[in-house]
Amino acid sequence: MNSDAWTTIDHLARLFSRLDTERGLAAEEQWSLQVLKMSEEVGEAAQAVIGARATNPRKGRSHDWEDVHAEVADAAITSLVSLARMRPDDAPAFFARLLGQKAAAFLPAKASDHVPASPVAPASMPSCSSDSASRRTASS
Repeated sequence: MNSDAWTTIDHLARLFSRLDTERGLAAEEQWSLQVLKMSEEVGEAAQAVIGARATNPRKGRSHDWEDVHAEVADAAITSLVSLARMRPDDAPAFFARLLGQKAAAFLPAKASDHVPASPVAPASMPSCSSDSASRRTASS
């Protein structure tokens, strides 16, 4: 992750920490609430998947895969802000070190030995616009 992204994450973490401190919340309480916020964001991503897959018969196709992507990004941002709030002095280094350790279990020792394929959405996942148009046509 580039330094501009970490700078933004750091600014958000410092802002939220300052606001919570002004509200009288101790550091560990702030961290606990931030972790709960992570769970909320993951739940919103799950809800978007349910909507994109139309698995709730009451709501049908309420989301598209772009919504899922946005919710996953929200969850990632919230997670990184959480880490920066808990580790304000070394979050980027801690994250990079842990990422390296986790990736070592799956990737070859040298990154140049393996070039991952670009992810492609399965053909069975239609876009929102075509789904919306087919629903409007079907309901007309």
